[in-house]
Amino acid sequence: MRSLFVRNPSAYVPIALSSLALAVLLAHLARNGIVHETDEGTAAHVFQLAMVLQVPIVAFFAIKWMPRAAAAAGGILALQIGAAFVTCAAVFFLT
Repeated sequence: MRSLFVRNPSAYVPIALSSLALAVLLAHLARNGIVHETDEGTAAHVFQLAMVLQVPIVAFFAIKWMPRAAAAAGGILALQIGAAFVTCAAVFFLT
């Protein structure tokens, strides 16, 4: 599983994007606190782009690697989905 993860950007880029989105959220909350703004700021747009950009990358990874190496790809796919879930849960609980 490690070699599949290290060699393929489609395996680790979605996790990096989830981490970026979570970092943007936490930095925004640390800087501004919980503020319900009428207009979305740059942080919200970066968060949204990072989360939406993951969808085609995860789909590409699943389509390409699930038939070839189902066990390893399934584990990585679970990590990708888990990272996105944690990031979405942080938005739900922190804002």
